[in-house]
Amino acid sequence: MRLEGTKQLPREDWLAVRKQGVGSSDAAADVALNPYKSQLELWLEKTGRDTSLPKLNPQDEESPAYWGNVLEPIVAWHYSKRSGNRMRRVNAVLQHPDPKLSWMLANIDREVIGADDVQILERKTAGINDARLWIEGVPEYVQLQVMHQLAVTGKQAADVAVLLGGQHLEIHRIERDESMIARLIDLERLFWDYVVSDTPPPADGTASAEAALRCLYPEDNGQTLDFSQHTELATAYLELKTVRQSIALQEKREAQLKQVLQQAMGEATRAEFAEGYISWKKSKDSTGLDIKRMLKDKPYLQARYSKTREGSRRFLIA
Repeated sequence: MRLEGTKQLPREDWLAVRKQGVGSSDAAADVALNPYKSQLELWLEKTGRDTSLPKLNPQDEESPAYWGNVLEPIVAWHYSKRSGNRMRRVNAVLQHPDPKLSWMLANIDREVIGADDVQILERKTAGINDARLWIEGVPEYVQLQVMHQLAVTGKQAADVAVLLGGQHLEIHRIERDESMIARLIDLERLFWDYVVSDTPPPADGTASAEAALRCLYPEDNGQTLDFSQHTELATAYLELKTVRQSIALQEKREAQLKQVLQQAMGEATRAEFAEGYISWKKSKDSTGLDIKRMLKDKPYLQARYSKTREGSRRFLIA
């Protein structure tokens, strides 16, 4: 079902429509399998609490997302050239036709027409750093995105065309898998229940979840809570203390071992072992700005170019 046409829809309105449900690009984050976004960050987006989170600038030429948008039409053209398949744009946010699953939404890159074996094209670009995720085929988070599209549209197969490193195009076929779709829907429904009930999902230890927590709770109120009788939280506290103590011991041991090797190397640049090598090189000299001396000589610059740095909450264990 076509929920909303997107051909003339402003980006802000399109983002608002996406908040009405779970989209295909949300699928992996829904089930905590997106390497870039946590469930908690996605929940902030869906509940409108993400205003202080950093946002991607679609016009930032240093952003992978920018070059992905620039290159995706080229990827589609080369896919058509290699496969012989014709395509057309689908300028709409699609919605699952089952009223019980109306929260399942999807945007698809292209609809493949005139082919019996495939109906959807998903275009991807991967730079040098992300290309490693494609070594063994389509990464799991992309598989989930495509399976979500197949679930919403009822289609049977999709091709994923990915441009790796700007010069190598691969095409992968993903067939509809009913058991995977059923499991995906169950897990996505659990996430959507968090949204409907306005209950934040648990943090998962990722940098994304860390940023989401700082966005959700930016200020402290001075209140003290007593968790001494809360078994689960008390256990987490004791385990955290143990883990930090273990990390401190490991870091000290790491420093000792490094110094043993450095002392043995002396002035040597490199030392080799049967299992590998170590190097100890002097980096090139660099020129920097001596701010301390500059402000001593010209103290008026402090007031002229001062900048307020917003404070953040510090997490300490005692």
